Amino acid sequence: MSEAMLEIKDVTAGYGRSTVLFDVNVSIPKGGGAAIMGHNGAGKSTLLRVAVGLIPVRSGTVLLDGEDITKMVPSKRVKRGLGYVPQGQLCFPQMTTLENLQLVTTETAAIDDVLDTFPVLADLLNRQAGLLSGGQRQQLSIARTLLTKPRLLILDEPTEGIQPNVVAEIEQVIVDLTNRGDLTVLLVEQHVGFALRSTSNYYVLQSGRITDGGVGGAGAMDEVLAAMAV
Repeated sequence: MSEAMLEIKDVTAGYGRSTVLFDVNVSIPKGGGAAIMGHNGAGKSTLLRVAVGLIPVRSGTVLLDGEDITKMVPSKRVKRGLGYVPQGQLCFPQMTTLENLQLVTTETAAIDDVLDTFPVLADLLNRQAGLLSGGQRQQLSIARTLLTKPRLLILDEPTEGIQPNVVAEIEQVIVDLTNRGDLTVLLVEQHVGFALRSTSNYYVLQSGRITDGGVGGAGAMDEVLAAMAV
């Protein structure tokens, strides 16, 4: 098997006649975490959608644990172990928190595990998801995805529109997940400090091209900010 959980090789992709990504190369090692950073419009979410299979590539290859999934539909990628949490704190608002989780599985032990990860949800199981706060809905969205037992968890702007105290909680969850060793996390995040603290590697995407990359951590802050300023 490959040493990388996800490899995006020489990928060009876009929408209609518009090209958004140009010959992008990204490699995410197993059992760790990586962040994709860049300004609005850089192509970060497009890159994640390519990985998930929501946008076809025009050229290039996408590999999941060494398997070519370039032409594989999203549902089959999920079965291969890819979990995706898009922007927007998505949920089924008329259903309760518990019912949202039970859409994925009714296995009590599995639900208990994600409630251990997000204990605030345990007190909200009978509340309609549409009545939860933005931070609570985001935690529910991540919890629901974790129930699919992914090997690769892809998070698109998990802190967008979230109150600061919940941001800290989500950051700690991501750190804990990446430290487990059996789960790889790919994160798109505009908050540079959050991204570098939460993952071990980073890439900077500018106008659809990777312009920088390296090892994360607080020491990388100046380099990342300099790369994004170009």
